[in-house]
Amino acid sequence: MGAMRHRLPQLIQTLRKESVEEGRVQCLPSLRRAFSLYDQINLIDNVPQDQLRFQGYTETGFTVNGVKYEGSLLCVGNLLLSWSPTRFSLITPSSLSIFQIMRPIPEILILGTGRQIQQVDPEIRRFIRSTGMKLEAIDSRNAASTYNILNEEGRIVAAALLPCGVC
Repeated sequence: MGAMRHRLPQLIQTLRKESVEEGRVQCLPSLRRAFSLYDQINLIDNVPQDQLRFQGYTETGFTVNGVKYEGSLLCVGNLLLSWSPTRFSLITPSSLSIFQIMRPIPEILILGTGRQIQQVDPEIRRFIRSTGMKLEAIDSRNAASTYNILNEEGRIVAAALLPCGVC
């Protein structure tokens, strides 16, 4: 049993490193360039094994911790959920109602608006503000990268992401 316990982390790392079919998944750009080499090493070393990390995206979904997910996703800390909106116009306070009951409240919600940045309805902005969160609405590719960085920093962050192919 002891030997198995030591092999499990290695197995998980190996599975994470398996290459994804070329041409189907685009890798997210690294935001680590903004940090010194010393900061990069510390940041990488301090990432827990079970922490969610977006690794790529397609027109219809995302790759998170080596697993491909189709459709929209809602992430809070290290919790990953399927999210019902399939296009930007379907995002409503009701589709974000989980934040009315969630504790602790994330400090920021990163809204991935699909292929391009979209203008967020004032009703949604008011709703998010009423929960105590800040809102950052950006295209889904950059939203996934921003989520990675803030989550790695240990901040309580949430992301609601439409697939990158959504206009």
